[in-house]
Amino acid sequence: MGTSGTIRFELRSEKVDSEGKSNIRLIYQVKSTRRYFSTGRKLLIPNWNPKIQDPVYIDTKTAKKLFPGIPYKYFLTQWEVKELRNSLSELASMISDIETRFKIDRITYNADMVISMLREYSKPVLKKTDSKYEIIEFIKKYISDHRSIRVKGSLSVYKSLLSHLKSFIDTSGLNLQFSTVDVNSFKSFQSYLITNTELLNITIAKQLSTFKTLLNYARTMGIGVSDKYRDFKVKREELEVIALNEEEFIKLFHFDFSKSRKYEKVRDVFCFSCVTGLRYSDLLQLKREHISEDGINIRIQKTKQLLSIPMNRYSKTILSRYEGDFKPLPVMSNQKMNRYIKKICELAGICTHIEIVRFKGGNKIALTYPKYELISVHTGRKTFATLSLAKGMSSEVTMSITGHKDYKSFSRYVRVAEKEKKNAMSKAWGD
Repeated sequence: MGTSGTIRFELRSEKVDSEGKSNIRLIYQVKSTRRYFSTGRKLLIPNWNPKIQDPVYIDTKTAKKLFPGIPYKYFLTQWEVKELRNSLSELASMISDIETRFKIDRITYNADMVISMLREYSKPVLKKTDSKYEIIEFIKKYISDHRSIRVKGSLSVYKSLLSHLKSFIDTSGLNLQFSTVDVNSFKSFQSYLITNTELLNITIAKQLSTFKTLLNYARTMGIGVSDKYRDFKVKREELEVIALNEEEFIKLFHFDFSKSRKYEKVRDVFCFSCVTGLRYSDLLQLKREHISEDGINIRIQKTKQLLSIPMNRYSKTILSRYEGDFKPLPVMSNQKMNRYIKKICELAGICTHIEIVRFKGGNKIALTYPKYELISVHTGRKTFATLSLAKGMSSEVTMSITGHKDYKSFSRYVRVAEKEKKNAMSKAWGD
């Protein structure tokens, strides 16, 4: 049925344009056959790390010192580095999904067949439509093309964006086109979302960020998109990190749920996430062949990264409870898991009151909840990050286990861990 191919990215540094930028191309190889795919993305040679095949951010001071002859405006911003990483990761994910489809259909495939299908998926074909709706049609096509190759639910934010953009265009009468979209277009859309929807600022920021991602994707696909929108900065509010502290984790891990086998199973799966950092989608796909004496080796669903997670006494203990079962963990549906996790945390006494602050426009909304109401499956991953850092594990090692690539998004766990250290010091030694 075909052997899974290898994927790597290469910067064509031998070909440089007038701004000093080079194209990134994808190299896909099955056995001895190698095929190429142009990503349509360009960047400066200093912005590319060939060892890890990833774009890198260079701050103003370093750029001016090491590359004085290059105008700083040509270097990638932190946001552009993150967006480009996501774009390259999406291409790799598409290839992985194409291979999977061939295998499911029992079709023997080769490199030409995979790249041919990748090009088919990537065609920027739009229906002939009213010009002000061309972006709407593009988003519809994006959703349609990716429906069969994306994890269920991952397109929900794109569907939401489609609905809000359509209403925005109809309400404002704005002729929103790829060639004219700019900062003012984004400001108008942002104002519309604040005034005409019930969305909080945090969700509005996600909508705006997704819109920018889609415009960048359209550029990758060869559509003539104006550069003027790129100066719009999406302002994000810093979210509270809801995670178990060590005392809460130990209490839950040892809590007696012997009267309810259902609660025992939920507790074990949740605690396993707390000590491995695995997401729900990866707990669900975990198989015995992923587990060895050395640890867990699994290709995670979201980014297709291959992660190696060492075992510890807690993860070993949990797995030992299900040695005779077909699956290593008794994972139930996400909806049930989230409902039961709140209940087991309530029973275990994880009831500290926490204030959650959100904003809608300039209005502050503050609500207080008992902690167990705020805990979900994903809290396990956050708990692993914060407790690992608090226990002295370095950021680099923790990120290599969780699969985080972007330190900026990971740094909030570092701040929480520092707070835990201060609390521990105060408790042990006094203020």
